[in-house]
Amino acid sequence: MYKNLIFSILLVFIPISIVGHFLHWSEAVIFITAGLAIIPLAGFMGTATEEIAVVLGPNLGGLLNATFGNATELILAFIALKSGLVQVVKATLSGSIIGNLLLVMGFAMFLGGLRYKEQNFQPTAARLNASSMNLAVIALLLPTAVEYTSTGLTEITIQRLSIGVAIVLISVYLLTLLFSMKTHSYLYDVGMAENENEDKEEAPHKPNLVLWVGVLLIVTLGVAVESELLVESLEKATEVLGLPALFTGVIFLPIIGNAAEHATAVTVAMKDKMDLSVSVAVGSSLQIALFVAPVLVLAGWVIGQPMDLNFNPFELVAVAVSVLIANSISSDGNSNWLEGVLLLATYVVIALAFYFHPAIEGLS
Repeated sequence: MYKNLIFSILLVFIPISIVGHFLHWSEAVIFITAGLAIIPLAGFMGTATEEIAVVLGPNLGGLLNATFGNATELILAFIALKSGLVQVVKATLSGSIIGNLLLVMGFAMFLGGLRYKEQNFQPTAARLNASSMNLAVIALLLPTAVEYTSTGLTEITIQRLSIGVAIVLISVYLLTLLFSMKTHSYLYDVGMAENENEDKEEAPHKPNLVLWVGVLLIVTLGVAVESELLVESLEKATEVLGLPALFTGVIFLPIIGNAAEHATAVTVAMKDKMDLSVSVAVGSSLQIALFVAPVLVLAGWVIGQPMDLNFNPFELVAVAVSVLIANSISSDGNSNWLEGVLLLATYVVIALAFYFHPAIEGLS
């Protein structure tokens, strides 16, 4: 209830940002208002996707959720890529993985742990997700390792390597969907069963498919417009606000794109549905690494804005550290408030490191 109220209030920033753009207001004002406008749009996009999924049924609905789960980040990153801000795109991708594993899951475990002494979730699914995240780290690490251990390597070679890796990652992502929704769906049914039981106690819910498809289309257009305003004002706004460019890309932008998921994961954790909460946080990170990043590599190749998987080494260190501690904490299928604090503390340390890290050429 409070989440929807906050999102409704934030909608006011949509006309403000658009008016500011046409009246040539300060780039900093446009940047802030566009960022705030994206938050509720992302939230309503998630709601529309869930409502449509109810009508489509568990299989098609699950596929829809898996495809559109990070649509906001994908739209924002694509617009930045189209504008030639490749380093911004890479920073946002790594920041989304870090934010979901540490900030989202950290807050969920901390706030959920304050209400319930211990919370449990499916350990087998957690271990499988951990293995998938390890693959994602390997896939992001190797192109960078090839670049740094070779001499005379051309950008075209790294681009071709990245396209090959992207195809492998998308294939693995599709296989994980087959595994989780078809062949081994029972491993992921614990949290869902609780939701279904609660739904049965409530009045039957029959969403209006035409209405929610229309909402999804309008909200997607809104996200695209606001993302365009955000990207256009990004470089000048960071200078005016005194925000380091790398910090903005890795910390600030992912928080905007993931705000709706943050709220969902924390809300369900406080209702003692840690299975669903962990699924939201880790699943979002997996989708970024195995689907969104590879799709952007292929999209960049198609539109003539080459993007590879040769990330900044410091970003890779931060991602690897995030995956390491998240896997360590989630592998036993049990959580408490202290483990949430450990994840949040790691996120704060990483954020501080990015704040004081010199800007990367092409990101500032």
